[in-house]
Amino acid sequence: MKNKGIGISVDVRDGNVEKALKKFKKKIKISNLMLEIFDREAYEKPSAIKREKKRKAIIRNKYKVEEFKKAENL
Repeated sequence: MKNKGIGISVDVRDGNVEKALKKFKKKIKISNLMLEIFDREAYEKPSAIKREKKRKAIIRNKYKVEEFKKAENL
């Protein structure tokens, strides 16, 4: 059975492996493939996911409020 995946590939031209590797790394970074791999390494409870989302939202809101206050003072 074939492994169904994203299928990211890069052509090596003129034997320039370094350049092809650089392009491959960039494609992986753009596709967020590594983030998905790290997320799937271990099971995370749904309650832990909700808690983390809430924590991140609070942090985002905190920075937005600070930026608003800075803009207001100008």
